[in-house]
Amino acid sequence: MKHQAIMVYSLMLFLVTECSNYRPRTHRKHEDKFYQPEGKPKTERIQEKCHGACIASSNCSLSCARHFHGKIEFTCDQNKWKKSTETCTSLSVETLFKDSDISSRVSAAAAASIPLHILDLRAPETSVNVVEGLRKNCPHDYSCIVNVVQSSEVTSGNIAFIVQLLRNISEGLSDNVTQEKMKSYSKMANHILDPAAISNWAFIPDKNASSDLLHSVNLFARQLHLDKEPESFVDEPFIQTKGFHLDHNTSEKMFNFSMNVNNTQKGILGTIEIPRQELWKLSSNTTRGISIAFPTLGKVLKEVHLQNTSLPKSVNGLILSVILPERLQQVLLTFEKINKSQNVRALCVGWHSKKRKWEENSCKTMMDHRDKVKCQCNYTSALMSFSILMSPKSINNKILDYITCIGLSISILSLLFCLIIEAIVWSRVVVTEISYMRHVCIVNIAVSLLIANVLFIVASIFKKKVQDNWCVAVTFFTHFFYLSLFFWMFFKALLIIYGILVIFRRMVKSHMMAIGFATGYGCPLVIAVTTIAVTVPGRGYVRTDACWLQWHNTKALLAFAVPALVIVAVNLFVVLVVAFNTQRPSIGSSKSQDVTIIMRISKNVAILTPLLGLTWGFGIVTLMENIPLSCHIIFALLNAFQGFFILLFGAIMDHKIRDALKMRMSSLKGKSRVVENASLNPTNGSKLMKR
Repeated sequence: MKHQAIMVYSLMLFLVTECSNYRPRTHRKHEDKFYQPEGKPKTERIQEKCHGACIASSNCSLSCARHFHGKIEFTCDQNKWKKSTETCTSLSVETLFKDSDISSRVSAAAAASIPLHILDLRAPETSVNVVEGLRKNCPHDYSCIVNVVQSSEVTSGNIAFIVQLLRNISEGLSDNVTQEKMKSYSKMANHILDPAAISNWAFIPDKNASSDLLHSVNLFARQLHLDKEPESFVDEPFIQTKGFHLDHNTSEKMFNFSMNVNNTQKGILGTIEIPRQELWKLSSNTTRGISIAFPTLGKVLKEVHLQNTSLPKSVNGLILSVILPERLQQVLLTFEKINKSQNVRALCVGWHSKKRKWEENSCKTMMDHRDKVKCQCNYTSALMSFSILMSPKSINNKILDYITCIGLSISILSLLFCLIIEAIVWSRVVVTEISYMRHVCIVNIAVSLLIANVLFIVASIFKKKVQDNWCVAVTFFTHFFYLSLFFWMFFKALLIIYGILVIFRRMVKSHMMAIGFATGYGCPLVIAVTTIAVTVPGRGYVRTDACWLQWHNTKALLAFAVPALVIVAVNLFVVLVVAFNTQRPSIGSSKSQDVTIIMRISKNVAILTPLLGLTWGFGIVTLMENIPLSCHIIFALLNAFQGFFILLFGAIMDHKIRDALKMRMSSLKGKSRVVENASLNPTNGSKLMKR
């Protein structure tokens, strides 16, 4: 079985009920345990600790009980203190690896700088410690931390800690996932999906924790290697995993789940069915599929708000996550309803882990009975949005997809026209050393951007197969050619400065060509090779959701963003120098002369902006966290169409190129007339031949 042939379907499928008054039963077993003192009613204890009466919109913060780090936040609502957030945690990297050198290292760091409980699992160095500790202490099944996790109280703080722990494992240790590792991983996830923990999810400060958990489980499971015989190898109460082998000779596949919901005796059923016509699409090579069922996760995911109604909808069945070969584009799922009331209508929807919301168009309802519903779900791929080149996060949005698709298509065609024009007029425009080097820069800028844009589209095709060797190769060459684009822009800026500052010294073409190619291709090659050499051993080169440079673990994206933005800053300085030298102030200058100067400066800036890549400076904004979608749209508009701007300002608006094109067209017309006259008058043609 080729591992590269597997990808994750974005089909986490749910049932939603229109009964807005239906709410699953929650448990508050641990809610009142983490603040003191004892012996008084809860409201009085909180009021005493908060130093005064409850006043509308006021806040209060209490410390956690002994052995817990963090705090509990309360908000006054209707003259009562109500808990808003809680970060009480007894877990840390030190408690996970008590007897290892990882523990002593983390303790030393905490003692030297910050308190232990502030050590954040999301910090890169802490994440590396967790991954290193698991590889060293329990490389086969992660059993060394399972007991610690399972014995912890399910406070909101501990739930958040475990979610981040599972995320670190899925991002840093998903290169060789065995069934034993999957069992250990599922035991830790099962601990925080217990109904006793459900009520405490509401008090986690990060409201995306449930979405992160679902994404992490699927990311980890899709790298799973099955044994020869398929089996239900994970059978925890609140997370079940089944694996199965598939090929084109496999008969129609159907897999059943039966899981307990709300501590009832009878399990709720769920069925996954792969139609025979879909299995015909597979090759003779055996591949595998994975299915995961969650009975309680739907209680903590966001409620559904559909376009045609403002009423929130509740999950009314199991959550089924399906991991299938990429060629299978259709799957059927049947859910038993939790609430079987007569007036409950079911709707099949999908959870989009990147957008962190429910989507109506993932599936359609095939059958809706009182006790069950059947869904047909299809997989459709989308283009990576262009802003991913600078953004640490993959932003999925239809507007961005359209801008990317249209912009790249226009840019690729524009760059091809630009290269054709350069080939036609080359002999007429490269009459001096400086003009020769200028057009060498434009050609290499166009070639680099053309190849990079084509590779970006290829990366979009491979974006689901993120551990594929092809994905690594595409990422490497995309990185290399986008860097080449910037370094050729940088070299062009150096030529401009050379032409302004060094007037009387003649340029040696051979020397400048050597410097140009060493700068334009040598420097990017060094950066790209160094990046892949440093990150691939740790599996931190490619993102988990796209064929592009990693951010969260290794910050490999900086190997593109930093050189690009530094070059943009240098080129901006060059543009300012050009603008300053363009201005020719004179005593007693008229307003018309001033307007002419302003127009000349504006024209130069407009021409140099795309040729020197200044629009990429907006990438600084997309590097930031939690920026609005409009910033990504502006970035995509400015840069996805860069090929068109290069054609416009680098070729069409250049009067020398226009004149050369006119002369070329005139000469072609003259030759065609001579040929036409010769064909119409054979006698004259023979005389010409004799001469």
